[in-house]
Amino acid sequence: METIASRPLSLTKTPFHYCPGCLHGVAHRLIAEAVDENGLRNVMTGIAPVGCSVFAYKFFDFDMAEAAHGRAPAVATGIKRARPEMHVFTYQGDGDLAAIGTAEIIHAANRGEHISVFFVNNAIYGMTGGQMAPTTLPEMKTTTSPYGRKVDDMGHPIRMCELMATLVAPYYIERVSLLSPADIIKAKKAVAKAIKYNKEERGFTFVEIISTCPTNWGIDPIKARDWAKDNMLPFFKPNCFRDRGEGVE
Repeated sequence: METIASRPLSLTKTPFHYCPGCLHGVAHRLIAEAVDENGLRNVMTGIAPVGCSVFAYKFFDFDMAEAAHGRAPAVATGIKRARPEMHVFTYQGDGDLAAIGTAEIIHAANRGEHISVFFVNNAIYGMTGGQMAPTTLPEMKTTTSPYGRKVDDMGHPIRMCELMATLVAPYYIERVSLLSPADIIKAKKAVAKAIKYNKEERGFTFVEIISTCPTNWGIDPIKARDWAKDNMLPFFKPNCFRDRGEGVE
């Protein structure tokens, strides 16, 4: 019989088919482990919108729903309010959550909806061809900023955790990364805490996960992690911005 140590029960047996070096699989496993450890597999629903996150329904072995691009928080809100006995999370990328979905995430957070949001930030649109995202760094090259992001023309990158922290309602906000084994251990704790608070109906919880996109960055997986450590972490600094369960404001 399979155990959580070999494969979380909340993951299907479908092999991950993300690009080499992509860290979505690591994020999936951390969420699945947290769901199993909190005994929520039979009462959990995940919402996957458009983007690489759209594949999540193939890998999570509990109820999943698809949402239009950026609309995952609205769908999650509807499910949680219609079925309050269920526990709901969204799994979103930066192009989805911080661009077309900005209004959805801000207002769901501002209402303090009883959902968890896992926000995977790799500073680029992954699925649709490597376009500039709201989180793309200054001077970073993408298919729509081939000479680099010029902030005077294209605006500055958005720091979503810092933006969320200006709102009164959210219960827990933290930014973590998946760029090293030590980082993954810290990320596991953050994901587990968000799911625990979800189980306890504490309110809106938000975990930003710094990741990589070797394919659209045009570099190999090892160099992608090094690049993210050198460039993304100084700008998107891992930090606990709010944890009312621990008295952090």
